[in-house]
Amino acid sequence: MARSVSTLPGYRLAGLRQDLPAGLALSALLVPQGMAYATLAGLPAVTGLYTTVACLVAYALVGPSRILVLGPDSSVSPLIAAALVPLVATDDPETAVALAGLLAVLVGLMELAMAVGRFGFVASLLSKPVQIGYLNGLALVIVAGQLPALFGFSTDATSFAGEVSSFARGLDQTDTASLLLGLGTLAVLLLSGLLPARVPGVLIAVVAAIVVVDVFDLASEGVAVVGTLPQGLPRPVLPWTSMEDVGPLALAAVGIVLVSLTDTIAVSSSFAARRGEHVDPDREILAVGVANVVTGLFRGFAVSASSSRTAVAEESGARSQVAGLVGAGAVAGLLVFAPGLLRDLPTSTLAAVVIVAAIRLVDLTTLRRLARARPTSLVLSVAATLGVVFLGVLQGVIVAVALSILFFFRRSWWPEDEELGRVPGLRGWHSIERFPEAQTVPGILLYRFEAPLFFANAAVFRDRLRELVRAADPPLHHVVLQCEAVTDIDVTAADVLASLHQELEAQGIDLVFVELRDRLRDLLTSYHLHGDVDEGPFYRSVKEALKAVTGGSFDDLGLD
Repeated sequence: MARSVSTLPGYRLAGLRQDLPAGLALSALLVPQGMAYATLAGLPAVTGLYTTVACLVAYALVGPSRILVLGPDSSVSPLIAAALVPLVATDDPETAVALAGLLAVLVGLMELAMAVGRFGFVASLLSKPVQIGYLNGLALVIVAGQLPALFGFSTDATSFAGEVSSFARGLDQTDTASLLLGLGTLAVLLLSGLLPARVPGVLIAVVAAIVVVDVFDLASEGVAVVGTLPQGLPRPVLPWTSMEDVGPLALAAVGIVLVSLTDTIAVSSSFAARRGEHVDPDREILAVGVANVVTGLFRGFAVSASSSRTAVAEESGARSQVAGLVGAGAVAGLLVFAPGLLRDLPTSTLAAVVIVAAIRLVDLTTLRRLARARPTSLVLSVAATLGVVFLGVLQGVIVAVALSILFFFRRSWWPEDEELGRVPGLRGWHSIERFPEAQTVPGILLYRFEAPLFFANAAVFRDRLRELVRAADPPLHHVVLQCEAVTDIDVTAADVLASLHQELEAQGIDLVFVELRDRLRDLLTSYHLHGDVDEGPFYRSVKEALKAVTGGSFDDLGLD
């Protein structure tokens, strides 16, 4: 793990010409988004700034990426809120902050353990269709939860249905000024999305909203504002409430780890590829784990990578993590020297920032692509969305992971299989279902099973092969198994193969293996099967097998 040392050693001061302005541009996004995602997590807005400073500094010291930006995230904050709500019986911000800090430390420790054990592959537990469905559902939940704040009132609902119902009932409490400020912020943010990432649309919207509130003294007219932030930076302290909270928080931490690492590795990999760099998932997980632990110790909450902030850093010319340190310094300077600067920031503006972030989580383009290419993936994606919306955010993560695993087993349990034939004008052998004009060899079945053979699908393999043998006309004298896609054979499947071999032999049909890996041939021998299936015959290619079983009379089909 020694390679996880920061990219900062050897940094040349000449790089400040790019990193300094990039860091300042980044800070224009860090402040409003940090505060907005803190409120989304059910925490005081200032904790978003503490979180931003701590995670940027920590990642700069140990992170392997030169450009990745960590911070509060729209996909993680709702998970934090869902974890805290059952544990905070009263409106107690200090307890909520302590619980969020403890949760961040637990998340970080899990990530550190995964990095040491080289379990970076766990980040792949959310398949792409299910991940999209989860984020789409999360977007709906976030928007429903932020609509009351956008309209200038609040509700006590904690579920999607409850939020929608409470919002509809509370519309008569709408504060017109707050709503107009929120809608104005939405308009600026959505229009700024058409501009390059370096244009600080969120800063423009925030400054404009503050100016309007200040000039017209709207705070005294009932517009809810953030108020003066606590001055200074927090001292490190071990967050703790009670032992009873550790269990529920640890369960929530598992979901946050999966979501956070999936996002982080995806963002890190995509930006690294554009820069011609390589990403080691385990090194990345280690760095994110350290950042989460440090953040929890400084009154912060769990973080993830941010594609929008990373894009701003890249487009602003950032060359190293010094840009992140500059951004952290700017946020820290605000807290130390000008905590009242954001006093008149309306909460409806923060709600608008969160809503726009949620809208950008939605991916309808991929859903349409799934509908055309693989409808079953679309069903899984929609199921993940419904799980998040109707069961809850944390439960939605469990549903999403379960669906991903079930989808994997579904494809292994009932994999694709096909009878093969020769298609005039095409090299190789192809499915006769896809190419009805494909030529087959009378008396010979060429069959491909596209999965490892193991206990769960062995019976499926046997039944499908029996079906094809019975339907063959004229009757078969050879079954040729094309084994290119068979990457493993467990003992149950080996027994099925042996009994199938004996069954076919009793019918005067020989079983032939093509392209079976040497490792699997040795494995069949080690199983000590009844019958001689472990003795083959085995061939290196379909051409070789067909020439052997036809006595060389197959040349007239023009095999290459």
